[in-house]
Amino acid sequence: NALQVMPEDVCIVPEKRTEVTTEGGLDVVGQPEKVRDYVAKLHAAGIRVSLFIDADRAQIQAAYDGGARVIELHTGAYADAATPAARQAELAKICDAAAFADGLGITVNAGHGLTIQNVGAIAQIPQIVELNIGHSIVAQAVFLGLPAAIAQMKEAMFRARSGIK
Repeated sequence: NALQVMPEDVCIVPEKRTEVTTEGGLDVVGQPEKVRDYVAKLHAAGIRVSLFIDADRAQIQAAYDGGARVIELHTGAYADAATPAARQAELAKICDAAAFADGLGITVNAGHGLTIQNVGAIAQIPQIVELNIGHSIVAQAVFLGLPAAIAQMKEAMFRARSGIK
């Protein structure tokens, strides 16, 4: 429990017993009181709270209404898209969601399934301030070492953000 450990930041994610990894965002719309109460408890303890949610305006509004001022947009559908057209459609949803959240004053993070090959388009979204990438970096670290794998991912993000191909 975060209230026992007292971390600086907490990201609340949905969890199903059968999942190896999170397959979707938290349903804030479907449980607003539960989310609001937990966010309030964490805030009262001085813990910054982020909600891991899908790129959906209703979920973002519910997160805001529930007291969250930081969200992490789930990028899994973008990362797993089977065609370029599907990937573009998912990217458009993420761009819209990031702009909507930013307009509410919410800090926008993103992550899930991002790799060196697909991170560029997400890194270019100006409202996104943090990307959470784990598996891809650790997998690359097996071949390159952790410092080099981190440097490679950071370079890809910085190049995308600066518009360099």
